[in-house]
Amino acid sequence: MFKKIALGLVGLVVLLLVVVALQPAAFHIERSATIHAPADQIYARIHDLKAQNEWSPWIRMDKDIKVTYSGPPNGVGAMSEWTGPQMGSGRLTVTDVKPNQEVGLKLEMLAPMAATNRVVFTLAPTGDATTVTWAMDGENNFIGKAFCLVFDQDEMIGGPFEQGLATLKSQSETRADG
Repeated sequence: MFKKIALGLVGLVVLLLVVVALQPAAFHIERSATIHAPADQIYARIHDLKAQNEWSPWIRMDKDIKVTYSGPPNGVGAMSEWTGPQMGSGRLTVTDVKPNQEVGLKLEMLAPMAATNRVVFTLAPTGDATTVTWAMDGENNFIGKAFCLVFDQDEMIGGPFEQGLATLKSQSETRADG
């Protein structure tokens, strides 16, 4: 009897490992917002990492976070590094820019789980407004795949993207009016 139970448990573990291994590694998360402000004004709030922290939802999630900056004040090579009890530690580096159109970043999570992802902000003028798209692409390792079986990665990251875009919208439109 014990052998049958043990064999059944081993079978379940093997099945779970196979299911996790067969999950797609690549992911893409994206959210957009239409902001009634010119692209150059919004771009200034994105390609400058200090300005990003004025609307970024991630900074608000950890009241004890410590952020340091290095490299140029904005544009390619600008870098922020953080550490905090809620957000762990990581680094964000501006990798490429197309003024008033796009900002590419390299996101390196160092702890609690290591990961490297590409983040892109795209700005597209639409009449008197600008559509801002915040996207992230990456690859999940085995543990990340297992995590995604239990938690909705799109909602966990997409929800804060929506919050950040709403704050960016509010701040940008207020500034555009004033």
